[in-house]
Amino acid sequence: MKTNKILVSAFAFSLAFASFTSCSSDSGSSLPPIGGYNNSDEVAASALKAYWPLDGNGKESVSNTSPSTTVATTYVTGMKGQAANFNSGYMAYPEIPALNTTSGSVSISAWVKVSNNKVNPTAVSTTSPIFSLTRTGEVFGNLNLMAETHGLVTSDSIQMKGVFRIKNTDGSEFGGDAVNMIKQEPWMDATHTWAANKIGGQWAHVVYVFDGPTGTNKIYVNGAKISNSAWEVRNGGAPKPLNHFLPTRPVIGALETVVNGTNVDTWNAALKGGVDELRIYDKTLTTAEIGALYELGLAGR
Repeated sequence: MKTNKILVSAFAFSLAFASFTSCSSDSGSSLPPIGGYNNSDEVAASALKAYWPLDGNGKESVSNTSPSTTVATTYVTGMKGQAANFNSGYMAYPEIPALNTTSGSVSISAWVKVSNNKVNPTAVSTTSPIFSLTRTGEVFGNLNLMAETHGLVTSDSIQMKGVFRIKNTDGSEFGGDAVNMIKQEPWMDATHTWAANKIGGQWAHVVYVFDGPTGTNKIYVNGAKISNSAWEVRNGGAPKPLNHFLPTRPVIGALETVVNGTNVDTWNAALKGGVDELRIYDKTLTTAEIGALYELGLAGR
């Protein structure tokens, strides 16, 4: 009888332990979705054309392409794993075929930390390039995302800018940009918007979208649209699908003339700051998708 009691007690303990370990395992491996997604990789996954995790190396993971040139780049703790840290540096890549063409629309998403803030309005302002899809011999590539410190409000105020250059059917260029004004200027009327965007020296999620069907480009920071509304619509709002000048090569942290050594502009410099989780999509991300990428990034997912 005593032996039977011991066996029953041991069996009950085994069941309880199995139940506890099962629950512990489930709670550790399953987190509640954010915006309907478990992680950033699920957002607009079918439209992803290029992805740089920047987790200890510069390899673009979709095409398995490594940089052909790396300048003043190290790796530090980022928003997810590690991030690339540039000390007036950059990474330049060979052509990635998937980036040669688009559906006519595109979105660039990245976590960035801009460190070359100027501390007073009269200080020299240099650009902080985040990404460029280059054009041979030209300063601005087909697509460009960068930060600047024009119109200083405070030392951490950063102006974000997205620049596009489209090849027309006759070979000529159609260009424009989306910019956030960081303060209200006297000449701005009710059609203009502005955002102080005090993200200098800290990680922020930045998205630049170009929508071909409406000829519209916009910039978002930390899930909110910050671009000047008066300057978002181009081509009168008529369709203007992206068409790239070729060849085109991706560069993280610099514009083409810095990479090829022909730069003569004092404002044009390589990046001082960090970049993490850089993604290029072949579509216009929705506001819900942008918000999800931001919230998932904050959660390290």
